[in-house]
Amino acid sequence: MDALIPASTILLVRDHPALEVLMVERHHQIDFASGALVFPGGKVSADDHRDEWAAHADGGFDGMERAFRVCAVREAFEESGLLMAREAAARGAGAAFVGAERIAPLEGLRRSIDKGETSFLETIRDAGLALALDALTPYAHWITPAMMKRRFDTRFYIAAAPGAQEALCDGSETVDATWISPAAAMAAQKAGTRTIIFPTLMNVEMLGRTASSQAAIAAAQSRTIVTVVPELAEEDGQRVLRIPAEAGYMQTVEKLDGVMNPQVKS
Repeated sequence: MDALIPASTILLVRDHPALEVLMVERHHQIDFASGALVFPGGKVSADDHRDEWAAHADGGFDGMERAFRVCAVREAFEESGLLMAREAAARGAGAAFVGAERIAPLEGLRRSIDKGETSFLETIRDAGLALALDALTPYAHWITPAMMKRRFDTRFYIAAAPGAQEALCDGSETVDATWISPAAAMAAQKAGTRTIIFPTLMNVEMLGRTASSQAAIAAAQSRTIVTVVPELAEEDGQRVLRIPAEAGYMQTVEKLDGVMNPQVKS
């Protein structure tokens, strides 16, 4: 069995005036979840693991937890252009995020960072910035079902979006970046106008139980996160995936003949 692939995804939320979350539409020609509406996210890279991040990121995290968080911030930047960073000279918990004008010079590097041609660490360091890893709150933990060839160990985080920046899709992995309410996202999936894979849909629904970004983050901070590894089973002659009830999602069984893919990445 192949080793689990570490990955991160992030729910960037805002109140506009009601709760909205940033979702991106994946390019129709890529191999994973093509055309699906997802949260920004992807695989942890070697650059995310570098020990030098200790000097260029707030929060005091190390090891895999720091790598997961760096990955979440990097993927959000690559796929939406939003960067959760502070001035290195004015950093620390509660310090303001940089605005759009500060990260505009980095815009052209998004694709090369995604391809691994440009180091995200060196980009942040050379720009005089520090990642706000402390602003991320763990939200969920999903692992791809055992019957899948590629299996992801995915950490979900939630964070308030940088208010002085604008989300723009990268045109490569993603073809659209949209702010959407949880209710609207679920209605679009039900109507068939949007494809939302099973793990994403479960977390959209959970997000929709709160009325504001602050409430959503507070709920995540108080919740015990249960690792979800969907298990293949048979129910009334139908192949289904089962997830643990203690994870707190709206359903514990998902039929495998619908539009929602059991793959887990974001």
